[in-house]
Amino acid sequence: PKVRFERINIVGNTSTRDKVIRRELKVIEGEYFSGRGIRRSTQNLHRLGFFEDVQIQTRKGSEEDLMILEVEIKERPPGSFSLGAGYSSEDKMFGVFEISQNNLFGRGQKIQASVKMGATSTRFDIRFTEPWFLDKPISAGVDVYMRTLEYSDYTRDSWGGALRFGFPLRIDEFTRGLVKYAYDDTDLSDVSKDAAFAIRDSRGRNVTSGMTFAVTRDSRDRPFLTSRGSHNSISFEYTGGVFSGDVYMNKYEATSSWYFPLFWNTVFLVRGTWGLVEKRSGGSLPVYQKFRIGGINTVRGFEFGDISPIDPESNDRIGGEKMMYYNVEYRFPLVKEQGVIGLVFFDAGNVLTKDEDWTFDGIRTSAGAGVRWYSPIGPIRLESGFNLDPKSEKP
Repeated sequence: PKVRFERINIVGNTSTRDKVIRRELKVIEGEYFSGRGIRRSTQNLHRLGFFEDVQIQTRKGSEEDLMILEVEIKERPPGSFSLGAGYSSEDKMFGVFEISQNNLFGRGQKIQASVKMGATSTRFDIRFTEPWFLDKPISAGVDVYMRTLEYSDYTRDSWGGALRFGFPLRIDEFTRGLVKYAYDDTDLSDVSKDAAFAIRDSRGRNVTSGMTFAVTRDSRDRPFLTSRGSHNSISFEYTGGVFSGDVYMNKYEATSSWYFPLFWNTVFLVRGTWGLVEKRSGGSLPVYQKFRIGGINTVRGFEFGDISPIDPESNDRIGGEKMMYYNVEYRFPLVKEQGVIGLVFFDAGNVLTKDEDWTFDGIRTSAGAGVRWYSPIGPIRLESGFNLDPKSEKP
């Protein structure tokens, strides 16, 4: 016989408001039992990132055809404060101060403010996201930043911000659209007289103003320690023209990540990312808007931005109009109760100029291992890679 949900009880939420939890549930009081709805509800709550654990239990209701659903959660600390120092391939030694609140006032809103000061860069960032704008499944966000980056041949000072909106596309429960307006005011100074022409041609003030349109399908069971599902996105950025500014470009990017659960709670990941940028008539395409890859988020085992076309005269890395990189990972639990996992990986990628064909010839490769931990202060990644085919050129 069919059974209906008589009541849904929320237990354990000392700071998170009931409606923040209930709007993620795919089951409703008065409707018939749905095992798939319970599974999707559990995944949705995990994906919020607010909770250490989510357990959904059922028990008999007041009648034979009624059931009570109990959603028991264990909350993470909603906010964090961090002050520390570290090392990265981009900044070398750096210090960081950050305040973040992932569940502001128990409403599910996210706000983050950070200051990062390194040997070659200084960054100030503020981000705010309302995931249910006007109590609708529409996310709204505002970003503001100021940055100074010191390269070997020039200094880049930038400030700007963005206004973004995300919304469901009704294709399925995983697919969303994104519309974002972004403004960036960049000044390139201290340009070396021996720098590549592409760098010297970008010196001075460059304003980038434009829109980004994207479609994302995210079916991962959770955002950090993912064990199954996929994440796919495609985006188009249009700057200049009716949006004014100095930079006139079309930028296309796509990524596809797939997670496969295997034996002994291990996970296999394969990911591909591709990009193309085109300069339009009427404006410029500064060197910093072109692609350079390398580092922990692209091809590990290389310095930040190390994979790039090189100017034959100055030996400077000047970026390219075409980009691709691929990641393969095998993840395994180290301390399962604490959320600590180990991984081994193989990465490959390259950046090409507009005149080069898409090809795997000359692709750069690396391999390595690492550890990840969803700590009380947030996700931590420690990974080390090795360049499998080192080349002698050094700008």
